[in-house]
Amino acid sequence: MTKRAILTATFLIALLPFSAAAEPKAGAYLAARQAAKDSAFSTSAAYFRESLEADPLNPYLLENAMISHMGLGDFAAAKPFASMMVDADFKSQMAHLVLSVSAANEDDWDTVTTNLDAEQDIGPLVDGLTRAWALVGKGQMTDAITAFDEVIASPGLGAYGLYNKALAIAYVGDFEGADAIFAGSPQNGLRYTRRSAIAHAQILSQLARNADAIALLDTIFGTQTDATLAQIRNDLSQEQQVPFTYVRGAKDGMSEIYLTLAQALVGDADDGYTLLYARASAFLNPNNSDAILLAAELLDNMGQHELSAATFSSVVSEDPAFLAAELGRAETLRKAGKIGVAIEVLEALASKHPDMPRVFATAGDTYRENDELDKAKTAYSRALDLYDDADPLKWFIYYARGITNHLLDDWPAAEADFRAALKLNKDQPQVLNYLGYSMVERNVNMEEALQMIETAVAAEPQNGAIVDSLGWVLYQRGEYEDAVVHLENSASLLPVDPIINDHLGDGLWAVGRFVEARFQWNRALSFDPTEEDAIRIRRKLEIGLDAVLEQDGEPPLRAKNGDN
Repeated sequence: MTKRAILTATFLIALLPFSAAAEPKAGAYLAARQAAKDSAFSTSAAYFRESLEADPLNPYLLENAMISHMGLGDFAAAKPFASMMVDADFKSQMAHLVLSVSAANEDDWDTVTTNLDAEQDIGPLVDGLTRAWALVGKGQMTDAITAFDEVIASPGLGAYGLYNKALAIAYVGDFEGADAIFAGSPQNGLRYTRRSAIAHAQILSQLARNADAIALLDTIFGTQTDATLAQIRNDLSQEQQVPFTYVRGAKDGMSEIYLTLAQALVGDADDGYTLLYARASAFLNPNNSDAILLAAELLDNMGQHELSAATFSSVVSEDPAFLAAELGRAETLRKAGKIGVAIEVLEALASKHPDMPRVFATAGDTYRENDELDKAKTAYSRALDLYDDADPLKWFIYYARGITNHLLDDWPAAEADFRAALKLNKDQPQVLNYLGYSMVERNVNMEEALQMIETAVAAEPQNGAIVDSLGWVLYQRGEYEDAVVHLENSASLLPVDPIINDHLGDGLWAVGRFVEARFQWNRALSFDPTEEDAIRIRRKLEIGLDAVLEQDGEPPLRAKNGDN
């Protein structure tokens, strides 16, 4: 089943005409719409509730008030709106979801199945698996197995049905049967995910097959393990019987449905839509750190950094995923402008995890953004000491430390870092561009710089900054006509960048297109350049580029053929 096929309905119904009774709350309605557009869930929830005072049965207002609370993870607050919609016979996929999740959270499995019988449907996959887990919750395992088998037999749904059936029979202690499902996965269409692999490893451990469990994890993940995988593998290697924890009841099974769906939708559906399923999963199983992390990452993508940080913080410190959650919290706090708080989080992590390179790499990024360059360099250096050369992230730390050294005016150290990054990731376009451009600015190794930037442009021809670098190196070499071609291309790719427009102005002046040059310099001024750059641009507008070069003691414009 494709990801797109899973999308059975949009979660917002069409905007209905706002009734005359709603006029007194028109301000609240407009504020609610804007807040919803911005994914500001707390604000939109408040304003939609206020709007409903004037028009209490408006389905658009009801649905969006409900969705706002779902975005906050507050299904208890969303439930009354869902009930009103269903009672008024308004069709809403999300209302059905809220009522199903609410009943499951209360272990009210009769209501779950009654709702399904009343055609309060969400989609074939969710409905089929929900019925099966509800039967598990009722203790009717024979009927539950039949329901799982019906999902398995449905076109495109087999893998999802197999996975959930394996979890269900493992929950009731049939580890042999669960292992048989996973072991037969290649021919049945079931493919390992991170979660299914861990679940199978736990099942193998329950069968006293720790060696097989270790081999499974090593085959699937190799050396790319996170804290959760590392802990499981360590427990397995110590001959401990790892408990089966992925499903401790039907409620956890329901949580797994929504997490699986959310993970499948990532990248194919709107983040706001995917978030609702991640929130449903975490609501049913507050210990499901994968659901929490996914919800927090989606919120971060949506620009809701403070809400994202709060969601990351809901992962408990005893959870192996706590480190990843705290790193995510620090990053989203940094994006929210709370760099001081982010640094406090990272420094606490560094003291508790002195051997985790990602902690120091993230700290380096945060210090650098806060202009604490010496601390950034120290953090990057520590990360480099901890990263193995085979780690795919190590080149980026060299690159980041190189930028830091450049900002510290230590060019020899910066160049060494950039070249070290290229040894680990040959022809990486960002590194080639930064190193090549920097050499052009210093008027050193010009041939090598040109080759580097040409390679970078070939890799990323739509990257305006890299195309500008190629134009600028040709300009510095006196190849003005060729330079202008690339500088004009760069300005079309990044039309509001002050540096790129300034460079194009210089190139146009060099080929005698003076009116156009002045136009580009004026454009550059309109895009908020640095004060130093703005002063120089104004001087060029006043007296021309040639006079500025002469006043500043710089070489005059001279084409490669030697002509002035």
